[in-house]
Amino acid sequence: MNRTSLIVLLATSMAATVGCASKNYVRQETTPLINKTNELDDLTAKNTNAIKDVDARAQAGIQEVTAKAAAVDQKAQAAADQAGQAQTQADNAVHRVDSLQNTVANLDNYRVVTETAVHFGFDKDNLTKTAQEALDQLASDVASAKGYIITVEGGTDSVGPSDYNYALSERRADSVIQYLASKHSIPAHKIYLIGLGKDKPVDSNKTRDGRAKNRRVDVRLMTNSADATTPAQQPAPTAPPSM
Repeated sequence: MNRTSLIVLLATSMAATVGCASKNYVRQETTPLINKTNELDDLTAKNTNAIKDVDARAQAGIQEVTAKAAAVDQKAQAAADQAGQAQTQADNAVHRVDSLQNTVANLDNYRVVTETAVHFGFDKDNLTKTAQEALDQLASDVASAKGYIITVEGGTDSVGPSDYNYALSERRADSVIQYLASKHSIPAHKIYLIGLGKDKPVDSNKTRDGRAKNRRVDVRLMTNSADATTPAQQPAPTAPPSM
């Protein structure tokens, strides 16, 4: 091998060595940067997912709170409506009581136009056909009565406890009131309950017939007008149901 060839070979060998050294250096320098970049990318991806998850939970929480607030508003409105209705009913009740007190206090100024008594079966509060006919007859006189009221007084026999009999007599009176209101369109404020229970028997409770007569509701059409028709003759009491 001549000198020239040797020089060329050495030069080639040195160039290769320098090239490899440069590549290794670059690789050593850039590898940590690449790894750090990859770590940052992974961390960024995790943070992005975490932010999305937090945002989703926040939106769900806001929707839940909004829904609960709306439900509370609805309940509050419903409570306010109920309170308003209760106040209206209370005002009406007070007005009815005042009117009743005034009417009862001035009953001496009223006179009977017509009256009847309807009877009920033992422990019953439904109107019989005979009782309905008697109420129809009384209601037919309403058109000619000015300044009228209708008094309803329920009664029972002496069988059973007082509390139960008061409730039973009230149901019987309510049957009369509902019939007059629905069948003959008589306003509720024209009808007054002035007595209930077994405190005012019309006959002895010691006999079967007497107890049957006490299971009744007395109904009177009354007026405070001097221009009203002359009082009708009291109709014969309806026969109590046989037992």
